[in-house]
Amino acid sequence: MTTIDILKSARSAWPALRGAGTAQKDAALNAMADALLAHTDAILAANDLDMEGAKGHISEVMLDRLKLTAERVQGMAAGIREVAALPDPVGAVIRRVERPNGLVIDRVRVPMGVIAIIYESRPNVTSDAAALALKAGSACVLRGGKEAFRSANAIVAAMQAGLQSVGLPAALVQLVQDTTRQSANDLMTAVGLVDLLIPRGGAGLIRAVTENAKVPCIQTGTGICHVYVDAAADQEKALNIIDNAKTSRPSVCNAEEVLLVHEAVAAEFLPKLKARLVDDRAAKGLVPVQLRLDAAAAKRIPGVPAGERDFDTEFLDYILAVAVVPDAASAIAHIAAHSTGHSEAVVSDDPAVLDAFAAGVDSAAVYLNCSTRFTDGGEFGLGCEMGISTQKLHARGPMGLEELTTYKYIIHGDGQVR
Repeated sequence: MTTIDILKSARSAWPALRGAGTAQKDAALNAMADALLAHTDAILAANDLDMEGAKGHISEVMLDRLKLTAERVQGMAAGIREVAALPDPVGAVIRRVERPNGLVIDRVRVPMGVIAIIYESRPNVTSDAAALALKAGSACVLRGGKEAFRSANAIVAAMQAGLQSVGLPAALVQLVQDTTRQSANDLMTAVGLVDLLIPRGGAGLIRAVTENAKVPCIQTGTGICHVYVDAAADQEKALNIIDNAKTSRPSVCNAEEVLLVHEAVAAEFLPKLKARLVDDRAAKGLVPVQLRLDAAAAKRIPGVPAGERDFDTEFLDYILAVAVVPDAASAIAHIAAHSTGHSEAVVSDDPAVLDAFAAGVDSAAVYLNCSTRFTDGGEFGLGCEMGISTQKLHARGPMGLEELTTYKYIIHGDGQVR
């Protein structure tokens, strides 16, 4: 089937889901989770082929994102069940107004219709996206990267089997079979067939979609995330936060890419940072973090001189750009100039600094004395998320079920005329 054929079949299948109640949707999700587990061997065999084909073409960090194990498939199934357990947003009355003329006006959550997702080499996105779209009452058309195509195909086949087992059409979850740029362009220009397009991936993908899409789209994912260590910071706490934000999983969008340090503590703090992220990790046989230093930081510790673009790069690797700043206001200004609006953190015991940072940083998630790695639908209590929106309309931050719906007004009357 062509991409347009797939979209048309998804549109035709959508009324069956639109008419399904919460119980049937939850049964479908649980059946999809069961089917993932039942098809684990086939999914892992497909993933082995993807891994073999990707070696030498993508980085080790990206290979880790591509790799599936039995435990990761179990995690995917658990994620679907978590979505099934969440409250159904469809039909919820967001606001009710009773007018003097007797009209009762309800603003009610309703499904989008057909949601398309363009994403790169992360097979788990396949199940996360499908589960969230279905619970939110929408058909889901997935367009994955070519490196993960076999894995995604096997995952979708399993989920389709689950859907059919509870009487819903397999066409509610589909994978685009064309992995060339043409299929992405088809999704971006399918006016009348795609109600919402969500890109998940690197800066190039996000930019291509937001610049070329003729259908409504959400800008997600790119994360140049900052941590600012204030003069009044607890330095041990700061080291723990930075270590987690940078090294726990550097390939994800909520990982720290830039560190800003107040000049009053730079001489004391930066050697501790180097010991923690470089020397200690090397001694343990772990990948040391490459520190790319501005001129002021380079006077305190050895490292790689920061290049012109290092403070505007999402490294997705064991690389951290480091700058020394005069004060909190300068840190906030630096973030305004270089951030992608994803997640930023401050470490300080000064309430005035925390308040200024929270008010002055214009990103989707602002952290006070905690790691940026919490920007995630599951960590925010939303279930697995569709992505992290870095724009302001219509959704911002982790996109859970509510963010995957729209609304309409239902007006109750008794013969009123205007």
